[in-house]
Amino acid sequence: MLFLDKILYYFSTFEIRWKRKDMITHIQGKLVEKTPTHIIVDCNGVGYFINISLHTFSQIPDQESVKVFTHLQVKEDSHTLYGFISSSERGIFRLLISVSGIGASTARTMLSSLTPQQVKEGIAIGDVALIQSVKGIGLKTAQRVIIDLKDKVLKIYDLDESSLSQNNTNKDEALSALEVLGFMKKQSERVVEKVISSTPDASVEFIIKEALKNL
Repeated sequence: MLFLDKILYYFSTFEIRWKRKDMITHIQGKLVEKTPTHIIVDCNGVGYFINISLHTFSQIPDQESVKVFTHLQVKEDSHTLYGFISSSERGIFRLLISVSGIGASTARTMLSSLTPQQVKEGIAIGDVALIQSVKGIGLKTAQRVIIDLKDKVLKIYDLDESSLSQNNTNKDEALSALEVLGFMKKQSERVVEKVISSTPDASVEFIIKEALKNL
């Protein structure tokens, strides 16, 4: 009877481990295939099909070896792996799918349309328009994302809401100025984001000057 109890205990704990989203926490191996939506990684002779965001796609180097942080989605009819270039991006993904109405596909779309930093800061300052700009996200869903995650994001990432709001204002003013100077908004946004990422407290003048060097 004691032996039977041990067997039952083993299988019960195995089931729990299998359902854990972090059963596979990362995969490192040979990059076999790379597309904007997925990669295939050969790890010790086993090929893993891993769904990725456009952000991760743009960050994965074109070299033989690759490492991605993973999230395992377990359903009754499927086991799906999602991969991320950083644990930070995976953290944002997991926060997003904790919101009612946001599934893994929608969360991946958000991280393909916006960078993890943009998603994080957009939630922190309550930028409903930014979240709603993602295809498939309506007004009510965008509002729910912010209501559910704002306090968590501010706490987890130790963000200063007032400072982020100021940075957002400086960004908008810099983009407007660059647009007046004849630069395309999408092109300017990429450059301005890089400037703000490297110098978070940059003034409008500094952002414009640095952006002009790279446009």
